[in-house]
Amino acid sequence: MLTDLLGWTATAIPLVTIARQVYSQWRQRSTQGVRSWLFIGQLAASTGFLIYSYLLGNWVFVVSKAALLVTAALGQWIFWHNRRREERQGRLAQGGS
Repeated sequence: MLTDLLGWTATAIPLVTIARQVYSQWRQRSTQGVRSWLFIGQLAASTGFLIYSYLLGNWVFVVSKAALLVTAALGQWIFWHNRRREERQGRLAQGGS
């Protein structure tokens, strides 16, 4: 029981951290200060740890890594969406279409 609690607590920290980054990016509608590699790295790490946790039968980490994977995917999608929006605004500001 204590071991699982430790696992859930340790997992909550990066989940809250990346979720906060995703939320900030969504709310600001900007890519300023954010790099796509943050989410690409998180996607790769979460996928690897998800598979590893599943193979070990560690359900605490299966659930937590799946949540991180979804959060990172959402962050990457928002990043791309904001980047396209910024590029369109830049073209419009320069008088393009």
